[in-house]
Amino acid sequence: MAAYDIIENAIRNKQQITAIYRGRERRLCPHILGRKNGRERLFAYQFAGSSRSGLDYKSGSPSNWRCMFLDELENVESKDGDWYTAENYTRTPRCIDTIYVAV
Repeated sequence: MAAYDIIENAIRNKQQITAIYRGRERRLCPHILGRKNGRERLFAYQFAGSSRSGLDYKSGSPSNWRCMFLDELENVESKDGDWYTAENYTRTPRCIDTIYVAV
């Protein structure tokens, strides 16, 4: 199954995903699939794994939002588990201007 399909299904069912992005393992709760400047993007809440910018392990931290290029995600898998988000969630992040699917 393609990464887009796995993530779309995970959004609709509030499932977690795991993936490799730019060489780092990510554990994410995907919130939006969309597009900006001709590239498909994922807007997700990262709750575990590693990140170049660091990760705040405090539950619900507003600094753990990530916007990723879909074509740079590798080894995408979905799984059941707790759903993580933050109070500052918005359905219109600046990194996406066309939304395909959102929580």
